[in-house]
Amino acid sequence: MAEHKDLPGVGAVGAGCFKEAVCINANRIYDSCSEKDCVEGMVLYFTSAVQPTVNGATGVRCRDVTLLGVDLDVDSVPFNKGFYSVDMTFYVKVDLELVGGTTTTDTQVSGLGIYTKKVILYGSEGNVNVFSSDDTSSNSPGLVEPGATTPIATVKVANPICLAHKLCDTAETRSVTVIVPNAIAAQFGQGASFSEVSVNKIVLVTLGIFSIVSLERKVQMMIPVYDYSLPDKECLPVNDSPCELFKRIKFPVDEFFPPRLNELSES
Repeated sequence: MAEHKDLPGVGAVGAGCFKEAVCINANRIYDSCSEKDCVEGMVLYFTSAVQPTVNGATGVRCRDVTLLGVDLDVDSVPFNKGFYSVDMTFYVKVDLELVGGTTTTDTQVSGLGIYTKKVILYGSEGNVNVFSSDDTSSNSPGLVEPGATTPIATVKVANPICLAHKLCDTAETRSVTVIVPNAIAAQFGQGASFSEVSVNKIVLVTLGIFSIVSLERKVQMMIPVYDYSLPDKECLPVNDSPCELFKRIKFPVDEFFPPRLNELSES
């Protein structure tokens, strides 16, 4: 490893002092953007077992929204070197409460919402082939295949917020088929099917989605090293009885006396 004794702080003694500079492989973010999307009129899709219940309902209430996954696809932008389009498909699970129908009590069901969007970000250019001994994608034993030279897309998403919902009649009964990844369909029960579903009522929701999208590349970086990272406290054994452990938990005052708006702004 190359030495860098001429750098400021190298060779200093004591905790927190810069000891040396080392080279590491790390993902560098070349471009990123934040997005605040209000998705209006998102159609929810139901399985063939659930849709008949939706068809007989007279009202609906939104209870919860869960992000199941995001499908990402990165492509270079023609005639714009270094820029890439990031196509994203969001899959969300919306928990609903159906009102009316054949049952006297409200019915809990879940629907699938699909939302697509595209952003264009700068991801720089890379024309080298990357080979790694820990690459397990090769089908041939002993053969190391080159890695992709396109940047890596990353999306961070907060759990969506349900802003509005409504139950609508369709003009006529129609058969609907939605192609859903197996991993997403499995979230709606074993053997759940979204194929050839007979629909005469649909549920529309409006969702608020906060996201951050970035393009990254693995590069070599020189970073300062101060010391090895060692824990500064010991692990405490848990030998107490449940009641003794409970005594050490702080009383949840905020649960009984929710903070006022001015208290939140001060904290």
